[in-house]
Amino acid sequence: MQGEELLERLFRDHYTALVRLACLLVDDRESGEEIVQDAFVRMHANLNRVRDLDAAPAYLRSIVLNLARSRLRRRRVAKRHQEVPGEFRASLEDLAALRDDQREVISALRSLPERQQQCLVLRYYAELSEAEIATALGISAGSVKTHTSRGRATLAERLEALR
Repeated sequence: MQGEELLERLFRDHYTALVRLACLLVDDRESGEEIVQDAFVRMHANLNRVRDLDAAPAYLRSIVLNLARSRLRRRRVAKRHQEVPGEFRASLEDLAALRDDQREVISALRSLPERQQQCLVLRYYAELSEAEIATALGISAGSVKTHTSRGRATLAERLEALR
């Protein structure tokens, strides 16, 4: 398969899911879309590195994760340098689309430490195995288990407190 055909197939098959993944990580649809677009640009620039076509979706997902982490780091640095810290506000369109229970789960998820958020999103939203998550995040499978377990426990406590 030629490089352009591969990119077209990846875009057609994975774009929407990658945008959702990025949005869950960075709390913002516009930023999520930008991240995924940037990931496809980087993928295009590095197509010669893709030896195994079956690994291309995982490679693209790793690019999205790395870009999302970079975006979050830049936000934290920017917040430290603001006189009055800003608060994230979802668009009215995004809020209208979510039911109350979804908003509660997403709010509780966003309150978790970053690594726990990433592990839970990749496990339960992207449906990746522990090994795939470990590869995507550059951590050990044991760390994935720990972060997932702690994140689930904290998430359960926070959601139970809302009931």
